Amino acid sequence: MKPNDDDNNHDNSHPASTDPTICDPDKYKTIFENDRVRVLEYKDKPGEKTTRHHHPDTVTFTLAAFDRKLYVNGEEKVVSKKAHEAGWQDEQFHIGENIGTTDTHTILVELKEPRPSA
Repeated sequence: MKPNDDDNNHDNSHPASTDPTICDPDKYKTIFENDRVRVLEYKDKPGEKTTRHHHPDTVTFTLAAFDRKLYVNGEEKVVSKKAHEAGWQDEQFHIGENIGTTDTHTILVELKEPRPSA
């Protein structure tokens, strides 16, 4: 089953209905925030799944290796990360599912400023 992602109807704000710290407070914790970034810590266990939520453009840093399935734009995408791997995630709505055998533990630095015009 592919979740319905309405990716053409969002902005850089965090409406309560799609803010991951509201949707999944047992998994997302704000560890720092100012007017330019919000830093989240994310943890889950094998088999756990998030509700549909939004992230603006985000820098990620993986603290523990994991295997996940993301449901983005109505498509399934398998993501495997090694410990201490940094990455980039474009703004998106998604659902995440831990499909591995290890806990997920990652840091997300969400950018609050809009992307520069091309």
